[in-house]
Amino acid sequence: MESNFFEQRTDLQELQEAVFTLRSEIGKVIIGQEQMVELLLAAILADGHVLIEGVPGVAKTLTAKLLSRSISVDFSRIQFTPDLMPSDVIGTSVFNPKDSQFEFRRGPIFSNIVLIDEINRAPAKTQAALFEVMEERQITMDGTTYVLDNPFMVVATQNPIEQEGTYHLPEAQLDRFLFKILVSYPTQEQELQILQNQHANNMATMVDQVTHVLNHQQIESLRLQVRKIHIEEKLLHFITAITTNTRTNKSIYLGASPRASIGIMNAAKAIAAMEGRDFVTPEDIVKVATPVLRHRITLSPEKEMEGITTDEVVSQIIQSIEVPR
Repeated sequence: MESNFFEQRTDLQELQEAVFTLRSEIGKVIIGQEQMVELLLAAILADGHVLIEGVPGVAKTLTAKLLSRSISVDFSRIQFTPDLMPSDVIGTSVFNPKDSQFEFRRGPIFSNIVLIDEINRAPAKTQAALFEVMEERQITMDGTTYVLDNPFMVVATQNPIEQEGTYHLPEAQLDRFLFKILVSYPTQEQELQILQNQHANNMATMVDQVTHVLNHQQIESLRLQVRKIHIEEKLLHFITAITTNTRTNKSIYLGASPRASIGIMNAAKAIAAMEGRDFVTPEDIVKVATPVLRHRITLSPEKEMEGITTDEVVSQIIQSIEVPR
């Protein structure tokens, strides 16, 4: 037992070093935004997709690009617009006159890390094209299934301010995102440092300094370690108590699905591993519950009119449940 314990701690040491190096590489360019970076790294380890929401100019897209640059995997970027068609995302069948047959030309979604800018600017038909690929990591076209390579992660951004020319994301699609990360403005000190960095080096030079840290085999190995993180039965009850409360809470019109419970568990495991622990604590669950749930619940019209946010409701739910010790 003792040797197995120390062996697992050694494995987590490698994971911690990888996370520290990834943070350092991204930190060469990004100042502040620690929570966004931490949750992005946790999503990679938990094999989940991420939706990032924030006003323009707070480094949402840049952070996603730096994340892909620090990992030696394929990267593609899709700018969602109102005239974007599903075939522009997943690909289309093209007639080959040489063989007198149709052949499938893969779209930009066939990559390892896919950045979707302004995801809420594409219509429902294009949004629906993401349903299968985000959940099952595969595309079905003309009766043929094309499986995507691992790892596969969608990092989507949206602007909460400009609503003209945008579309509401379907609840079924929102449920496929592990986290919704809210990005705020930097502090005055952080913004000063951003200016100093920009004055000393141009953006292209700073981005070029970011180097590969992990490859896809290493990511799969780290994910396997995260899945083996221990979580006690009482903590599973704590997670289910939180999610089932969202379905009976009078402030909530639409509660969280069982996928949310799985998301909280997997995300808590990733956070625990990032902190060098081979077990989940209640604090890990509390830490990830809000970013996992905030996009999965819909408030009642009365609460929306009162200006109550989903974050406030989730916080009230957690406070109302006895934390296991």
